Amino acid sequence: MFPTDPQPTQKEQAPESRVYIFDTTLRDGEQSPGCTMHHSEKLRMAHQIAALGVDILEAGFAIASDGDAHSIRAIAREVRGPVIASLARAKREDIEAAARSIEPAARGRIHTFLSTSDLHLGAKLKITREQAIDQIADMVALARSYAEDVEFSPEDATRTDPDFLVKVCEVAIQAGATTLNLPDTVGYCIPEDYAAMFRTVRRRVAGIDNIVLSAHCHDDLGLAVANSIAAIEAGVRQVECAVNGIGERAGNAALEEIAAILTVRRDKLPYSHGIVMNQLFPTSQMLTACISFGIAPNKAIVGANAFAHAAGIHQHGVMVNPLTYEIMTPESVGVPSNSLVLGKHSGRRALEQRYIELGQPLTREQLNAVYTRFTELADRKKTIYDQDLLSLLKPEPKVSALA
Repeated sequence: MFPTDPQPTQKEQAPESRVYIFDTTLRDGEQSPGCTMHHSEKLRMAHQIAALGVDILEAGFAIASDGDAHSIRAIAREVRGPVIASLARAKREDIEAAARSIEPAARGRIHTFLSTSDLHLGAKLKITREQAIDQIADMVALARSYAEDVEFSPEDATRTDPDFLVKVCEVAIQAGATTLNLPDTVGYCIPEDYAAMFRTVRRRVAGIDNIVLSAHCHDDLGLAVANSIAAIEAGVRQVECAVNGIGERAGNAALEEIAAILTVRRDKLPYSHGIVMNQLFPTSQMLTACISFGIAPNKAIVGANAFAHAAGIHQHGVMVNPLTYEIMTPESVGVPSNSLVLGKHSGRRALEQRYIELGQPLTREQLNAVYTRFTELADRKKTIYDQDLLSLLKPEPKVSALA
């Protein structure tokens, strides 16, 4: 593993620095099970992702199919704002396909990659380290002949021998790469390890000062966002992520979570970004409509329960001052409002407020009587509707034993 360097560099201690958001929803996200989109859906999502304010939009993998290449080209032609990137293996035919797909873009990028861990080199590619070095040098140079903006990713970087990774990075820089992305391809790292890798590269790679370093984390251990934040603190200035965290296997780092962390915790993370925060929820909702599954209710930032309160203690606090249980306003991320969900854990305050909203203010005695009937109903019924509340205003008539 990479040696831990506990001393941050002077650059890391800078009080303010820009983090660039690289969105891969339409590439890594779309290639995962259940997330395939039609051409019109990809184009609509691309326009919304641009409105979200991302810096780089990875539109697809041009060599994968004619349809994907067509979608990338349409996005490059129509979408303005972000850099439009196309992915390519470190192969001539891939790079040429990627170059054709981004031709209409005002600003285009070719993103090429090759595995560098001994496991991948031996088991998947069946080539030596020396052959990998030659291939990286030739293909990054080829990509640079088509585009001024070239990103190189050593796939499985976090399981690559550190000395070899340093050599790979130097070769890619010499061949013309302008961004180096060191992905945690299999979601193996913990934050300390991931940060240490970037510190090692920054300290040892010649020419690294003029290169943008990028993080690309997968969520196999549930650490994609934490690892991305650790990378930023280690000097990374581009983060690759996806809306709703979609992506291969357990997914990518969730764009909305990274943006919210950098916004809410500026006291500890003094980095700026270009995300339009109130577009997070609309973008999440649009993606859910395009793919075959939604997000978990308890998903951070954009989940249905992210600003919902069911416990009486929480409901009371939020009614008095939302800051008691909400660290950001729902409106700040595009959610219309918070909600007080009535159920068996709710208190009198929330119940009283809902009756006021229904035009049925209650006296203290009425509230106490209705609350008793409400808790009895909530023990039997999972969802309480407004009509249920209105029916509780009139107690059920007692049936005579003689009837």
